[in-house]
Amino acid sequence: MGQPAAHTGERYVIHLPVVAADLPSAQRLARVVGRWMTVLPMMDPGEMTVSEEDQQFLRHRVFCDLLLPGGRRCLLRADHDGECARRLRR
Repeated sequence: MGQPAAHTGERYVIHLPVVAADLPSAQRLARVVGRWMTVLPMMDPGEMTVSEEDQQFLRHRVFCDLLLPGGRRCLLRADHDGECARRLRR
């Protein structure tokens, strides 16, 4: 996996609406999609959030936002226990 492209100006966010039964289900789905998308150098999983359709101003973080050595971010869920990691714990 390559490093994200250097930030050279404005950033644009893609909003991808999906349907989930509740907040934990939405966060779980977003983590699956986010981990899969890390193959794309422009993906920033640390910034991924979910919200209710009618309360988009109230966002819930999906991934831990901690920057790890080497400039990559932790891929564990937000508010996880223990040390940060780039891979899922088994």
